[in-house]
Amino acid sequence: MSDWLANSLSSFFGDPHALLVLVIAGFLPNEVWRMLGLWLGGGVDEGSEALIWVRAVATAILAGVIAQILVQPPGALASVPDWLRYGAVAAGFAVFMLTRRSIFAGVVSGEVAMVAGKWWLG
Repeated sequence: MSDWLANSLSSFFGDPHALLVLVIAGFLPNEVWRMLGLWLGGGVDEGSEALIWVRAVATAILAGVIAQILVQPPGALASVPDWLRYGAVAAGFAVFMLTRRSIFAGVVSGEVAMVAGKWWLG
């Protein structure tokens, strides 16, 4: 039974050494910066100029990624028709404006529109 479990986990996760390298090289270095940001940013006022600037930069990066995905869709997204991609962005923008500029609501609704449209098309 334990051999079956070990083989199943090995086939699911792959080589244990590769997983260890991924954790050491990918996860831990990012966590150091996250914890440092949490520690240093704990006392920052949400209305401060610095945080407003950071929020604006994050929004601009998100807009840039969305624009790049619209113009040059990567991978499987290239099979989605242009009208559906642009329609999903329009739906996301409409929800963004209706929910008092909630980026989360806009992104989720755009994704839901895209997935629903692709499902409907078959």
